Amino acid sequence: MPRLAAFPKAFIRPLCRDGSMTLREWVDLAVPLGVDGLEYYSGFLELADPARWTEARRTVESRGLVIPMLCCSPDFSQPDPELRRQEVEKEKTWIRLAATLGASYCRVLSGQRRPELSREQGLRIVTENIEACLPEAEKCGVTLIIENHYKDDFWLYPEFAQKMDVFCDLVGRIRHPHFGVNYDPSNAFLAGDDPLELLQRVKDRVVTMHASDRYLAEGTLEDLRRDETGAEGYAKRLRHGTIGRGLNDYDAIFRTLKGVGFDGWVSIEDGVDGMEQLAESVRFVRAKLRQHF
Repeated sequence: MPRLAAFPKAFIRPLCRDGSMTLREWVDLAVPLGVDGLEYYSGFLELADPARWTEARRTVESRGLVIPMLCCSPDFSQPDPELRRQEVEKEKTWIRLAATLGASYCRVLSGQRRPELSREQGLRIVTENIEACLPEAEKCGVTLIIENHYKDDFWLYPEFAQKMDVFCDLVGRIRHPHFGVNYDPSNAFLAGDDPLELLQRVKDRVVTMHASDRYLAEGTLEDLRRDETGAEGYAKRLRHGTIGRGLNDYDAIFRTLKGVGFDGWVSIEDGVDGMEQLAESVRFVRAKLRQHF
């Protein structure tokens, strides 16, 4: 059966920007959820010093949990070759961080959808950059996972490969045993795509999954398109909701994944309105996993 992890979506800024929350405090909050692991993020302030990586792993494992996935946001679509080289080196460092934390999976992204990039130019440079990271991943025993992503919390532009056709083209260009897909059904809605159609197209490449549900606090998806660029992070009208109350059909999703023998990690991105919301989402996803697997 797939195992369940949680990601501290509600605490990204306290953990990454102002340091008002420690990783130990996050672990203490997460233990009562009853999950099997905790997905970590490369931007956590306490992980900036490699000397603290082993300590971070011990903190989690001492509470009976593991760190299965490391969430990273390399900006591989940089037009400048030197800046792209720097992003590749950062991702290699994060791969080593993932291995030290005991994580089997390390996320990659395509980068930001800069207006000066053509589709083919972007696909070419992103593919080259991901492939440049694969030898390090193989050496460390880590699988790189590309997510059908919307937008990193600290980016100005949405994901270059946000749209289904571009994402599937990118995935199809990279064939390597240490490369797979991290499927996020909610992000497909934000791209104007059908998450079940996307899953059908990449189901044989899915090795991990983000579970969430999204809703718009106001306006429409077209309104979202107009205000999603030029401002850092997620558009203000966008909200994460309790899993099971949004647009995602988790029965269809898990039936499809069961059909291809999926047994990876499902990481919950939720809890922006409090830990009880996160606990409710955990209960929902756990029940669905038991029902379908």
